[in-house]
Amino acid sequence: MKFAVIVFPGSNCDMDMYWAVKEIMGAECEYVRYDQNSLDGFDGVLLPGGFSYGDYLRCGAIARFANIMEEVIRFAEEGKPVFGTCNGFQILTEAGLLPGALRRNRSLKFISKITPLKVVNNQTSFSSAFAKDEIIQVPVAHGEGNYYCDEETLAELKANNQIVFTYAGENINGSIENIAGIINKQGNVLGMMPHPERAVESLLGSEDGKKLFASILENFGKVTAD
Repeated sequence: MKFAVIVFPGSNCDMDMYWAVKEIMGAECEYVRYDQNSLDGFDGVLLPGGFSYGDYLRCGAIARFANIMEEVIRFAEEGKPVFGTCNGFQILTEAGLLPGALRRNRSLKFISKITPLKVVNNQTSFSSAFAKDEIIQVPVAHGEGNYYCDEETLAELKANNQIVFTYAGENINGSIENIAGIINKQGNVLGMMPHPERAVESLLGSEDGKKLFASILENFGKVTAD
């Protein structure tokens, strides 16, 4: 598989994502600027964390209108894998590719630490390498990671098993139902606040994030090969 790491003005985790996918997982990977208008030749899209456009309006709200996002939306609608972490998750909600929104942390403070997550759904193409209810250690680094949706949307997320990761133990940011990561109905778009790309080497404190990328390569790689 060949992945595109989308780089927006203010992205600061693009190199982390590139390193995790190319150097650790051994997959082909290239940076694609926000002002480009083609994703031809790519099999997967990765939206990294950071502060796109300085978060001057709402996190991800300006990035949603970048040239490349029309291609990302088309890419997702075609059933190809799209993964967004932290600011990437925020962009996916702003673009309407995932339901809900991300609000200020309940504490109103920026949170940066390794956090335990529970894999509540390992029956997705992004989480199949994990065990059901496995507790993993993944870092977070956000000020607006408080996931929110209305009751109707929450009921739909539960009914469709779209909640993939939840915070285990402490609800660090006030997210509804402890939600840390969700998937779209079609199962090809995942967004999560924690950073699995920062949990791929023991030197960083955890290698649990490797299973997410292994899942993508195993499941979507078969489609690419076909």
